[in-house]
Parts: sequence; structure tokens; C-alpha cells
Amino acid sequence: MRKAIIVFFIIVSIIGINSVYAANTTVENEIISNETKSQLIEIKEKELQSLEDYKEAYGSDTYGLVAYILNKVRVYSIPIAFVGIAISAIYQFVIGIRKLDVRDKGYGAMIGIVTMLIICQVLPLIFTIVVKGWRG
Repeated sequence: MRKAIIVFFIIVSIIGINSVYAANTTVENEIISNETKSQLIEIKEKELQSLEDYKEAYGSDTYGLVAYILNKVRVYSIPIAFVGIAISAIYQFVIGIRKLDVRDKGYGAMIGIVTMLIICQVLPLIFTIVVKGWRG
């Protein structure tokens, strides 16, 4: 019975496969492509301007680049940490009910993720204090 079900799903999958070919002749594709290009150029110019603002604020290309990167790390660490905390909570509280070693791994991962989140949030502040405060 299982073999028949598997064969049935394979046949349905083969029949359901459609070939999609890209056509470059329509004007609509050109309009969408030009709009996308303009949006990408705007995003690039905005980020380059932001990088130049950091370089100007810190008075050095190196310090400005490091501050820009630390700001990006600060912003993107929050959602990554929330996803990591959710996964480690699943390991600790859902899977860890039956397996104690998995529970300990989930707890350890959660502690590590929260620690990295705190470091990623505080590091730009420390960098700013050291560079702008002590350097003068």
C-alpha cells in the first residue's frame, strides 16, 4: 500500500511540473526592471551617504567605517537574536521535556544568544565613548 501511495505522489509530481521560460520581449518587464534598478540605486546612494556621514562624524575613514559596521550589526542583531531565542526555547521547553541533554543545550544556547545580543547592542556605545570621548 505504501509503495502505491509513493508511486502515486511521484506520478502526480511529474505531471504537475511546468516549464517556465523567461521572455525579454515585453515592455512590462522593462518597466519593472527599470523601477527595480532605480530603487537599488537609491538604496546604494543612501547607504553611501550614510557611510560618508559616519566618516565625517568620526573624522577618519577607518573609524567611520567601523562605526557604520557596528551600527549595522546593532540593527540586525535584534531579529537574529529573537529567532535564536525562539529556537533555543523550543529546544529547552518542548523537546527538553523528554530529553534532559537537549534541555541543557537549549538553555546554554539561550544564554549564549542573549549574551551576544547584549554585546552587539553595547559595543557601538563603547566604541563611540572611546573614540569620541578619549580620543578627542
